Amino acid sequence: MKNIFIKWFMTINAFLIRFTHGRVGGKLGTQTILILNTVGRRSGQPRSLPIAYFFYEGKYLIVESNWGKDKHADWYFNLQKQPQASIEVKGQTIKVNASFAGGEEYNRLWEYVTRKHPPYLEYQKMTERKIPIAVLQPLS
Repeated sequence: MKNIFIKWFMTINAFLIRFTHGRVGGKLGTQTILILNTVGRRSGQPRSLPIAYFFYEGKYLIVESNWGKDKHADWYFNLQKQPQASIEVKGQTIKVNASFAGGEEYNRLWEYVTRKHPPYLEYQKMTERKIPIAVLQPLS
């Protein structure tokens, strides 16, 4: 039931973000929301979902917490296979290239995102996998 509610909510939220250019649905509590557009790794079909982000040092960061589940979210695998994607932020579509933080960069970004949104620390406790951070670099 929880997964059905989450899918339903995300579909409606993506519609609201697009329809209002981010004025409605672009902020949930303390988090800002963008729409991530990827290509399905198996289907080759376009995939879109609203997801929390942080704008940091000219890049967009998204945390692949997947609500603390032990498996990665589909978008993680999509970006692994095809790192070129686009995001919709405040009514603008921005082409990006995705990479996943590692090493010292990961440590620095994890500190930043958990300071901004402490629930990520709880999600990390719920799973044995290391929660990835995707770094979305805008393309000029």
